[in-house]
Amino acid sequence: MENFLFFFEAMPNWQKLVWIVFVLGGFWILEGYYALVKFRYNKWKHAKTNFLLLGFVLAINILFGLLTVGIFIWLENSQFGLLQLIALPIWLELILAIMMLDLIAQYFVHFLLHKVKWMWRLHLIHHTDTHVDATTGTRHHPFDFIIRESFALIAVIITGMPVAFYLFYRILSVFFTYFTHANIKLPEFIDKGLSYVIVTPNMHKFHHHYQLPWTDSNYGNMLSIWDRIFGTFVYEKTENIRYGIDIVEDKNADNIKYQLGIPFNRNIKTKN
Repeated sequence: MENFLFFFEAMPNWQKLVWIVFVLGGFWILEGYYALVKFRYNKWKHAKTNFLLLGFVLAINILFGLLTVGIFIWLENSQFGLLQLIALPIWLELILAIMMLDLIAQYFVHFLLHKVKWMWRLHLIHHTDTHVDATTGTRHHPFDFIIRESFALIAVIITGMPVAFYLFYRILSVFFTYFTHANIKLPEFIDKGLSYVIVTPNMHKFHHHYQLPWTDSNYGNMLSIWDRIFGTFVYEKTENIRYGIDIVEDKNADNIKYQLGIPFNRNIKTKN
């Protein structure tokens, strides 16, 4: 197990970038053969907007990387965190760390992004996509992503996890981000069965419906248990889903300048 985790700790940045390209590209190709929704759109034009936003995300990752290194050095020296209080097998510590990260850095912060007015305005850009596909996983306002990264570091500090746990979580998170947003159709019995444990493509699509109450459901990224525990789980008929958000006009979905300005556009009236 130590050797397995060391692989992720020693993983160079170029390999992490290759992993992103491999997972995103793989699901993007699969969409062409096993599509849940038969979109009539310019796939490359749509992707251009989301890839530009991915560029912002990667730049922010570099800055947060420096902060993250400092936090892990402090944790190692101080022995701070819940995992430092008890001795557990390393595999169990890894599972607990991933669960804590998924709860705080995914479910909880995502819930706040929908419920706190100023956060919701930042998060709107993720919901304005009218053609949800694998690239939608990269579609975040830079300030939205900064909030998410901050909560991830809060989870790291609370648990006192080693850096290898965090890096392994990040690799898993990349897979689930593109898997759950991908416009792919799994057999319903497989998708629904998996949704008892993990977030699936069908499950997450309800979150991208243009109206409440589905918009405020299925907040999870990896594990579906948080939505089930906190009563935010939805699983209905996917043919009833319409993408986008009802408070922003669909025509501007691929306008990058307009999208970046959404949080500051007072013509957009939010629910809160």
